[in-house]
Amino acid sequence: PSTPSSKDQAEMDPADMEDVEDVEEEETGEDENSKARQLTVQMMQNPQILAALQERLDGLNGSPSGYMESLPKVVKRRVNALKNLQVKCAHIEAKFYEEVHELERKYAALYQPLFDKRSEIVTAAYEPTDEECEWKTDEEEELTDEMKEKAKLEEEKKDEEKENPKGIPEFWLTVFKNVDLLSDMLQEHDEPVLKHLQDIKVKFSDPGQPMSFTLEFHFEPNEFFTQTVLSKTYKMRSEPDESDPFSFDGPEIMSCVGCMIDWTKGKNVTLKTIKKKQKHKGRGTVRTVTKTVPNDSFFNFFTPPEVPENGELDEDSEAILAADFEIGHFIRERIVPRAVLYFTGEAIEDDDDDLLLSNQEGEEEADEENDPDYDPKVS
Repeated sequence: PSTPSSKDQAEMDPADMEDVEDVEEEETGEDENSKARQLTVQMMQNPQILAALQERLDGLNGSPSGYMESLPKVVKRRVNALKNLQVKCAHIEAKFYEEVHELERKYAALYQPLFDKRSEIVTAAYEPTDEECEWKTDEEEELTDEMKEKAKLEEEKKDEEKENPKGIPEFWLTVFKNVDLLSDMLQEHDEPVLKHLQDIKVKFSDPGQPMSFTLEFHFEPNEFFTQTVLSKTYKMRSEPDESDPFSFDGPEIMSCVGCMIDWTKGKNVTLKTIKKKQKHKGRGTVRTVTKTVPNDSFFNFFTPPEVPENGELDEDSEAILAADFEIGHFIRERIVPRAVLYFTGEAIEDDDDDLLLSNQEGEEEADEENDPDYDPKVS
């Protein structure tokens, strides 16, 4: 029997498959198994049918298991009781995270004198003592006293040849350039501005106030803007969503508010001037028009998209805010507490190791799930 050409197969509508099956029954005397195999081959070669099947499979993801549907009514009733218990667990977990926030506030006050000392060293307001500067590296442990003395003399000679810098120049700019998440935001025209950044501080909301944290970027007086502090506040929620309580996994950032930057005239790196030529249709004359348009810059970080009251955002704004929340959280959790290790690059190696380990664990879990012989009950 003749089979449809690949062109016919591609144009075949899924709804027409019954007609194909009927034709096969009339034209051939093959047994049922043979006809089923032939029909399967035709289906698998038809992109429209494959797409319809995939859509059907995608629709099954996240739907209740067949096992749950098969349970007797009295058992389903008890499962609902367990779900209600789970919701209560989520509310207790929310209280737990509120207390964690209180602990963070308490310990932030203990960390702050150390961070203030760090800032004083970076900005040359304080010169650390020899004892405070002593740090034994792994390489130094292997050196003899004679080699150490020789290395010390060479270092002193180098220092004499160089200008004597104050503090730790470009400390925070170097941190930003070392971290991919932040360096992706940096533009070349941002760097002269960020050379004036002296410190980043995290401030937590006061007791009894809605949960939030503020990032304060402290600058020395500079030619770019009049403020010495630029701030951004992240508002958080630590309670289960009534419509989806099982998704609760700790506090989440809900919105953020930046600040207006009072730029010096001609120094606003978030704007650029472009020139366009326009031709007059009637006279044919050409004129040059100057326009000011938005410019890519780290400092756009301080003007995030506003979340409307209904909470609905377009896709672009959603993507920008999602990235913004990730950056704000990362600065608070990792950059501020461990700045010197991001300056030296040591924390980046640790982050890479953590990521590698996480990926390996994910691959192992995927292998177990894809293994047809894997039984979760057998350890």
